[in-house]
Amino acid sequence: MNLVPRLPAHAEASIHQFLRAHVAHAGASGVVLGLSGGIDSAVAARLAVDALGAAAVTGASLPDATQDPALTEEIHSYARALAIECVELPIAAVEAAVLTLFEPGLDRESVGNVKARLRMVLLYTLGRGRNRLVLGTGNKSELLLGYFTKYGDGGADLLPIGDLYKTEVRALAEELGLPMAIRTRPPTAGLWAGQTDEGELGLPYAELDRVLRGIEELRTEEEIAGATGLPLPEVHRIATRVERNRHKRRMPPIPKLSLRTIGVDWRE
Repeated sequence: MNLVPRLPAHAEASIHQFLRAHVAHAGASGVVLGLSGGIDSAVAARLAVDALGAAAVTGASLPDATQDPALTEEIHSYARALAIECVELPIAAVEAAVLTLFEPGLDRESVGNVKARLRMVLLYTLGRGRNRLVLGTGNKSELLLGYFTKYGDGGADLLPIGDLYKTEVRALAEELGLPMAIRTRPPTAGLWAGQTDEGELGLPYAELDRVLRGIEELRTEEEIAGATGLPLPEVHRIATRVERNRHKRRMPPIPKLSLRTIGVDWRE
């Protein structure tokens, strides 16, 4: 049983069509997205440029107080290479103002969530002023694992790479010829010093994605463990995380009280 995700041959063309259709349907002038220096936002930006044209794409650099200036410059350099506008909106002052409301202080994860939600607020404000949709940069691995902040980096109008596992995003980045520095940078949300995705998730994406693909194929945990060589408790841990984070992938539940209820039997 081969559970290694493979980048679909039609992925790039399908995402281009998806972006053009949704932007046109919304009557929007284009899209805005946050550029972090990571592979996901870089791929999403490149796909948007190829689909909509550079003039229809606005990037935003949203550094906190700890972001390395060299990374900030790299973000602007990548935007220049794509010929897109890149607006810099530092969040440090706003973050500090919010945190003063929660004395004596918040734990590290809560502070990270504050940063992610502040960035979402700024992106939507930027997008509204320009009649542009907010492009999310989450991939399928992150969405399934709940590895994003609800109403933070999970807040978006469109998720163009949301059906590509992280390993497939890497393959697409290679096909697109993205800069090596972006393709090889350890994945991180940049929410605190030394934070990495794989460090928090407990496994490399290459292994996580095989488990997630097995879950997608409705394989049993025992089958997935046999195919991946991972211990059964580790497979169970990942499957439990996917189940536990269902709420992050759904609209808030509404009780059924009338003829047609949003999210239940009111189909859009």
